[in-house]
Amino acid sequence: MTVGAVLIGYAMVVGIFGAAGVRRTTWPFRAPRLGAVAVLAAAWSVPLALALAGLTLALPTGALTVDLGHLIGACLMRLRAAYGTPAGVGIMTAGQLLSAAMVGRIAWAFGRVALRRRLAWRHHRLLVRLSGQRRPGVEAVVLDHPGAVAYSVAGRRPAVVVSSGAIDLLTGPELDAVLAHENAHLSARHHRIQVAAALIAAALPIVPLARDAPALVGRLLEMDADERAAGHHEPRVLVSALVAVTAAGAAVPGVRTRAATASGFAGSDAVARVRRLTSPPVGLPPRHATLTRFAVLAMTVAPLMLAVAPALFAL
Repeated sequence: MTVGAVLIGYAMVVGIFGAAGVRRTTWPFRAPRLGAVAVLAAAWSVPLALALAGLTLALPTGALTVDLGHLIGACLMRLRAAYGTPAGVGIMTAGQLLSAAMVGRIAWAFGRVALRRRLAWRHHRLLVRLSGQRRPGVEAVVLDHPGAVAYSVAGRRPAVVVSSGAIDLLTGPELDAVLAHENAHLSARHHRIQVAAALIAAALPIVPLARDAPALVGRLLEMDADERAAGHHEPRVLVSALVAVTAAGAAVPGVRTRAATASGFAGSDAVARVRRLTSPPVGLPPRHATLTRFAVLAMTVAPLMLAVAPALFAL
């Protein structure tokens, strides 16, 4: 009962105040990819903590042991004692429902996100097949569209897509910087992190940290792609391309499609990205980065450690 209450309290604190904590701290902007992983670790620890809380309410975690006979006996004794009183029945049922609800929500969200991604992938592949073309000197699929659009499509056949409007708008170096930004998304496999963020948001939309995870993670991944692109192109060129595409996107009707928003070149965080490119922050020192990775790992396993703490102390 005590362990379950602690796990529920942990989930409430992290889920409610986690998003505000991420926005107030500055270190994720110094290491954006690590910051995105930290946000995901915190967000996913919430349903894990709630599911384990339900299990600890239903099972005697203090009796966990490698002795299978002893474990089964302890479980049977716990069930007999719980169902012997109305209060015990209520606690046991609540624990079972809580665990089942978490597993069910995650399974439902997985199916929903997978279906949406499959439909979006098919839409983009059809669009590219019908309207896409190759142009000499452009390492991307070109769509005949007046708006300034650039995005990447992950999947079995990853591709970078750019509109003819963006090619007409940007100079050669600016276009190369934009394509490098989109290729950075693909090479760094940012889509996997974005899928994990979308999954937790779909599973727990009422939890602030889970609900805001896609926006928080997306902003950090855009900064990471900017950083990778700036390693091969002049940051000022990438800034001018970002400003030009953002301004054109605000002026051209219909340019803010799902793909354009996902690419970040017509997003609302352009000002923060421009500031970061013009005045790059000092990266995390190696020791701080290592400690942060350990902290992310600790946050990931924290609910599990809390759940088995009584058994560890009993040993």
